[in-house]
Amino acid sequence: MSNVPQGIDLEKERKEILNAFKALLKNAKTLSKDDQKMVRKAFDVAVEAHKDMRRKSGEPYIYHPIAVARIVSEEMGLGATSITCALLHDTVEDTYITLEDIEELFGSKSRRIIDGLTKIPEIFDENSSIQAENFRKMILTISDDIRVVLIKLADRLHNMRTLGSMRADKRLKIASETKFLYAPLAHRLGLHSIKSELEDLGFLHSDPENYHMIESKLKSTKESRNRFIKTFVEPIKEALNHEGYVYDVKARTKSISSIWRKMQTKSVPFEEVYDLFAVRIIVDTPVELEKPDCWRIYSIVTDFYQPSPERLRDWISTPRANGYESLHTTVMSNQGKWVEVQIRSKRMDEIAEKGLAAHYKYKENAGDSETSKFDRWIAEIRDLMENHNLTAMDFVNEFKMNLFTDEIYVFTPKGQLRVLPVGATILDFAYDIHTGIGNKCIGAKVNTQLVPLSYQLHNGDQVEIITSEKQKPTEDWLGYVYSARAKQKIRGALNEQIKAIAQDGKEILERKLKQFNLNNSKENIHIIERYFGANTLTDLYIRIAKAKVDLNKLRELNDQEGNLVVDKKLLASKSTEKQTEANDYHKRTIEFDEQYKEHAYKLAKCCNPIPGDPIFGYLANNNEIKIHRNNCPNAEHMNSKMAFRCIKATWTNTDLVEHLASLRLLGIDGVGIVNRITEIISKQLNVDMKSISFEANDGIFEGLIKVMVYDTEHLDALTKQFEQIEGVERIERWDFEDSEVIHAKD
Repeated sequence: MSNVPQGIDLEKERKEILNAFKALLKNAKTLSKDDQKMVRKAFDVAVEAHKDMRRKSGEPYIYHPIAVARIVSEEMGLGATSITCALLHDTVEDTYITLEDIEELFGSKSRRIIDGLTKIPEIFDENSSIQAENFRKMILTISDDIRVVLIKLADRLHNMRTLGSMRADKRLKIASETKFLYAPLAHRLGLHSIKSELEDLGFLHSDPENYHMIESKLKSTKESRNRFIKTFVEPIKEALNHEGYVYDVKARTKSISSIWRKMQTKSVPFEEVYDLFAVRIIVDTPVELEKPDCWRIYSIVTDFYQPSPERLRDWISTPRANGYESLHTTVMSNQGKWVEVQIRSKRMDEIAEKGLAAHYKYKENAGDSETSKFDRWIAEIRDLMENHNLTAMDFVNEFKMNLFTDEIYVFTPKGQLRVLPVGATILDFAYDIHTGIGNKCIGAKVNTQLVPLSYQLHNGDQVEIITSEKQKPTEDWLGYVYSARAKQKIRGALNEQIKAIAQDGKEILERKLKQFNLNNSKENIHIIERYFGANTLTDLYIRIAKAKVDLNKLRELNDQEGNLVVDKKLLASKSTEKQTEANDYHKRTIEFDEQYKEHAYKLAKCCNPIPGDPIFGYLANNNEIKIHRNNCPNAEHMNSKMAFRCIKATWTNTDLVEHLASLRLLGIDGVGIVNRITEIISKQLNVDMKSISFEANDGIFEGLIKVMVYDTEHLDALTKQFEQIEGVERIERWDFEDSEVIHAKD
């Protein structure tokens, strides 16, 4: 709640709110008159309920639910119930409106969805276990009503679009979480456009410098790119017109985050990313003609341009797990550039863009196979849910892994097709068929050749599982499997084995208590558990069964009346020592400088920060704080899964202390270039050089230099001097790749 800021024209605001709602109705073209009445009623209820609330940006809160409703309607293609619930999604949690009110006004279906949304607080939380538990709650709702998750994704998308009003450290954490969980979830639900935007917005707020660099370069090359595309598609269009196809041709530029990923994985600059865009041909054709028409259009394209056989992807014959269907090829243009061409029907394009909603829209025409993969994924989620021993953090890890983006297609001996994630092994295949077969698997024949449990499967493999009644799962098996389903089943089997071991430990303890004339009471058992530092009673029994504790010590604690006597201070210290490790730190904001002495800290070797780099602190288990750069390769992982350990950090009052930094130089080899580089380092900027190495191949040189600098400003000055040298084409920080060398030195 907040009061109206001074100078606000309430009447003007009221009209703007009404106009925003009218735009929502105008774009929701498929709504009947009754549906429109329900949506208007939801709007009226939401406006009244949120009338005194404002967002951090100062605007009326009602703009948020209207924006979420527009995303649900226009970008996901959902109907009246979803739009209604999007408008009302925060009312029960934040206002006087109750679930009973929702049911009375809008029916039981809307109540269930609002109830699901209300049970899921924002996943972003400073405590990682709460964060993970909230994510588990959200995923639970997938098998109940998928619309809960879709509306939650729309809610997160609008929050990301308006993230600029939040504090920098919170922006970083929310952006990391969005990239880590929400974007893969959107992808798994087939929401390609939303997935790309979530990734881009996450990239913008976690690494704004590189985001804006790519954005600027895309704008500066737009005109030449458009000219190239026009020339490329012209002959294709003429041929399609001649054949009488009804079609549309679009050129889709890669998202900024995917361009950055390509630059990182291939270690190339922006200028060397050849597939900056894809040409998409969308044909309007009946379902029964989709496949032959797409292949005919492929034939037309390859009549003009030579295709790369390695880059052909047929996702029409075997759609991806999220329902995506398309024919992809990469061809060589007349200008000597590779171009990706995507060929699909209008139906396929709608599914690719709007995902699940469009997927089910076409279900009746396509038959049950159209949704079988998604239904199978839902079944795997239910399997995960059945494992009550899985912690919330483990669940997030397993679920994240299950959002696989690529699949392989493997066959049983009888020719039945099974779809598995890329990286799946023999054991994954065995558990995919049946839990009992997985538990007894000792190996397999792949294409008639004998292979071990850890053998990684490939597209088109035919697999015959070999079993033995004497076989049982071991802890090592968890390292042999890739799919969440297989891991859950192995853990389930291991838990059964653990229960048997724990039962043995319990019986051993009971015999010892009897031998030492000690009472087998709850009080005594509780004292023993705390005395030996066990986390749980099961943990105690397992330690006893494996002879990890000396039960003879209990003889000394006997008070002769069958009770244990032990120093309470000792027990208290044992039970709380783990808790105090991270206690209170998640609520603190610390400014780090060179003289900070309250806690020990170190500069992380994985990213080697120097003063001037945007940084954050990470509280390790040993109470030591590690300083990482915001764009550290591990930052997304830490900020998503261990947010409660991440601490705001800034460089303040930095003294002139030298730090090691590494640079990588690439360019055209020439006489004297090494001398010019070393001269700049030693003479012009008085920089202490720790090491230098150069390699030249076919006229191209690569140099790795380690120097001691005071901060990023000092390093930038050095970099600018290098840029003036004729022949030097590219300079970049090389700390991420250099961590092993630094580790050895330290």
